[in-house]
Amino acid sequence: MIRIIIADDEELIRTAIVALLDLEEDLTVVAQTDNGDDAYTLAAEHKPDIVLVDLEMPPTDGIYAAERILANVGSKVILITRHARPGVLKRALASGVAGFVPKSTPVSALAAVIRSIAAGKRYVDPNIAAAALAADRCPLTPRELDTLRMTKQNASVQHIAHTLHLAEGTVRNYLSTAMAKLDAPSRHAAADIAWENGWI
Repeated sequence: MIRIIIADDEELIRTAIVALLDLEEDLTVVAQTDNGDDAYTLAAEHKPDIVLVDLEMPPTDGIYAAERILANVGSKVILITRHARPGVLKRALASGVAGFVPKSTPVSALAAVIRSIAAGKRYVDPNIAAAALAADRCPLTPRELDTLRMTKQNASVQHIAHTLHLAEGTVRNYLSTAMAKLDAPSRHAAADIAWENGWI
């Protein structure tokens, strides 16, 4: 029996997946949650074979939850997403995620992916893989990405400086450089571009 945990903040989708996967004779959902922190806690408690994690899920993102699970629990992780942004696949695979599927995947196909990954294989949806191969390389430095990531969370320059242990002027310089590289009119527009490309 393949034991599964599902983490998705969209209750209708999560409960539908749970109900449909439980109809499969060799699959059982042992727990479910609507956030990444609980996904990690439940994975540590139940030690499932597979954790199915929504990429866009509070309080952080699915990749962060996946990294914690992979590093400390050892369960295999499949990311599901509604928005397959270019660049996200590379981040996910670098983190050790075993599968990457869109939410439009039929449950029968998802069940087959789960079985394949439980058997030691990896799976990436072909359309997501094609988009990732065509994606532009990120022109931003790690520090520029850090400042844009916090900008995307509506943090002020002062808060970013305090959190990253930088001077406010240094933060403004990073943001200005990122804006110039991305040809963005504001730091928030630059953060949106970086997010759309899956760089943050």
